[in-house]
Amino acid sequence: MASSISGHCSHTFTPQTKPIFTSPKDPILNPTHFTLLPKTLNPRPLALNSIAREIPSSSSSLPFVVSSSLMEEKKKKGLGLEKDPRVLWGRYVDWLYQHKELGLYLDVSRIGFTDEFVKEMEPRFEMAFEKMRELENGAIANPDERRMVGHYWLRNSELAPNSFLKAQIENALDRVCLFADEVVSGKIRTPTGERFTQVLSVGIGGSALGPQFVAEALAPDNPPLKIRFIDNTDPAGIDHQIAQLGQELASTLVVVISKSGGTPETRNGLLEVQKAFREAGLEFAKQGVAITQENSLLDKTARIEGWLARFPMFDWVGGRTSEMSAVGLLPAALQGIDIKEMLAGAALMDEATRTTVLRNNPSALLALCWFWASDGVGSKDMVVLPYKDSLLLFSRYLQQLVMESLGKEFDLDGNKVNQGLTVYGNKGSTDQHAYIQQLREGVHNFFATFIEVLRDRPPGHDWELEPGVTCGDYLFGMLQGTRSALYANDRESITVTVKEVTPGSVGAMIALYERAVGIYAFLVNINAYHQPGVEAGKKAAAAVLALQKRVLAVLTEASCKEPVEPLTIEEVADHCHSPEDIEMIYKIIAHMAANDRAIIAEGSCGSPRSMKVFLGQCNVDDYV
Repeated sequence: MASSISGHCSHTFTPQTKPIFTSPKDPILNPTHFTLLPKTLNPRPLALNSIAREIPSSSSSLPFVVSSSLMEEKKKKGLGLEKDPRVLWGRYVDWLYQHKELGLYLDVSRIGFTDEFVKEMEPRFEMAFEKMRELENGAIANPDERRMVGHYWLRNSELAPNSFLKAQIENALDRVCLFADEVVSGKIRTPTGERFTQVLSVGIGGSALGPQFVAEALAPDNPPLKIRFIDNTDPAGIDHQIAQLGQELASTLVVVISKSGGTPETRNGLLEVQKAFREAGLEFAKQGVAITQENSLLDKTARIEGWLARFPMFDWVGGRTSEMSAVGLLPAALQGIDIKEMLAGAALMDEATRTTVLRNNPSALLALCWFWASDGVGSKDMVVLPYKDSLLLFSRYLQQLVMESLGKEFDLDGNKVNQGLTVYGNKGSTDQHAYIQQLREGVHNFFATFIEVLRDRPPGHDWELEPGVTCGDYLFGMLQGTRSALYANDRESITVTVKEVTPGSVGAMIALYERAVGIYAFLVNINAYHQPGVEAGKKAAAAVLALQKRVLAVLTEASCKEPVEPLTIEEVADHCHSPEDIEMIYKIIAHMAANDRAIIAEGSCGSPRSMKVFLGQCNVDDYV
């Protein structure tokens, strides 16, 4: 691939801008594609602002419980799946979805849902389609934070609910394209006048998983800038990435991604990288780029320090759906990936998944399959198996997208439901030599999703290992054989097929699953667009660090006495006025001792009650 991306960003991006709802014949405005059940079977309307209340799981008043006995019959009778090849072929043909322009297919024939089940789900899908329409039109879809959810607008700004947001989206995309083109072409250079050769991306969660997946899937063999990621607060991992850069640190563009600017892991990574720059005699600001919300702590820091560039993160785009914003587009463009094609692929998929005809909506079909396979309560895991090395990280990307969106304690009516859908996976055919044994014969607690890529190599590069058989044929055989072997033992599966891995197909797959998650969330009556559990974990981590500071203050006081007065764990807890936190205090001290920041004067970590500890030096100014 050529080293310049002019043409990747500079050509006009014109997704289909036909209004979603254009006439009374529009299926959403006139949803005649479903036959409604009697009103007594219709799901309850969503109540976005309600007080959480816990109710017994056996309560008959639970909303959104499958109203017929289909699920119970499925469990009681242990009905096997259809095995007649001729019937299966008919089912395959009847339910196969194809998007000709994207070269994408969805096969749900190996999920055993029945016609009766589909009919029973119709009212829920009507409601879900309507809620998705409202979401795209700018409704407050995240009642906790009073925010809109607008990642769909990123690939078609014409859908933005007002001209201000439309201009914001278009301006941000133009700036990303211009900056990336000028870096790659050499117009923007390092302080010493050299070309940038590396990108070091600092971010975590949604600020890393999407960019990592896209880099693995789409970066050319010899990109204009190679990319590395610091996506954790692990000191050894940070040291490794910086060490791998070596002398190229001087030609590294550092992209720091944090919506709030206060994410601890990202802040720590930034401080570590800045330290490395200082030690190398380099001026970080001249090589630093911030992607963050306007007026965040990071934005203010970058502006005051004069960083090379700043790009926006929007309030209405969540981290796990931010790949089509500057978060994902800038790192991709710097690697020479055609981000306009990725956006166009996502826009085409968005258009396809707005239809209310279930068979013609691949995201709705995925949601239907998830509901059937997991009984609508996450009773089975989703195993994602991409049979393409470049798509290895797709399962990790989907882990966050699906699990952070669907893993919720309360539904929209405030009922305690503990919803979720567990996602894990590997790549094919590595899975054949890892855990297919259990999937085939072990505990039946999953359904599989195969990701198939038809094109093995670029045209003209394939060759036969033996007469009539290529290396890619073996991979194809492994996928089809595994799918068949699992199904023969009543293990259900979905297959998503793309012609080849391109920016367009990757954008389409991201959009496919984004909307599938949104639809499924409405089917089970939860908010897919907040993450209170994540915030709870962050608060708990902050409490641990606050406790550590108190422990340090107590140990400092003991270490400054003459003579030094080592303390037992119990004594440290008492001095901290936190006897209830004694186990955490022990863990804090053990971690400090392992890193030479505390000295165990007596006993050992294996016998906590025998331990006596002190710091080894008196640092009153630091901790008191």
